[in-house]
Amino acid sequence: MNDEVLITIRASAPRRAFGLFVLVALAFLLLYLGIKSVDQSLGIKAFLVLIGFFSLYVAQRMWQATGAVLELTENALRTSDGEEVARMAEIVRLDRGTFAFKPSNGFILVLRKSRSARWRPGMWWRVNRRVGVGGVTSAGQAKAMAEIIAAKIAARED
Repeated sequence: MNDEVLITIRASAPRRAFGLFVLVALAFLLLYLGIKSVDQSLGIKAFLVLIGFFSLYVAQRMWQATGAVLELTENALRTSDGEEVARMAEIVRLDRGTFAFKPSNGFILVLRKSRSARWRPGMWWRVNRRVGVGGVTSAGQAKAMAEIIAAKIAARED
């Protein structure tokens, strides 16, 4: 089993900071509105506070997720924490077109069979047979990884 890392994708520091700032600012705005508004019903106040806390939770998850690195090896796409995102043998197609439903600065992988849903805000997500890679990642690193995966798919099909 060859575990040599071919290429990595890291979160871009300015994008990571901006994404976290936006989520935390949204959370505090929602919490402020939920607590300070006097002319709203209790249900609306509770909803705003709940969404505010959820935004803080997502910001915390994004902070953790963007601290990790995505690594491409001969056998799999994985995180630096050891979590397997997709096996190379399972990847059927790569989509990075303009109108593809993909993360910012990223690409979509289509797998042979469904896998459990996972979400690492700002880095990658997986739903059924689709894996989206990107978000706050470096555009150049993501493009280079997509090129390598596309070449491996083409070589496997020949």
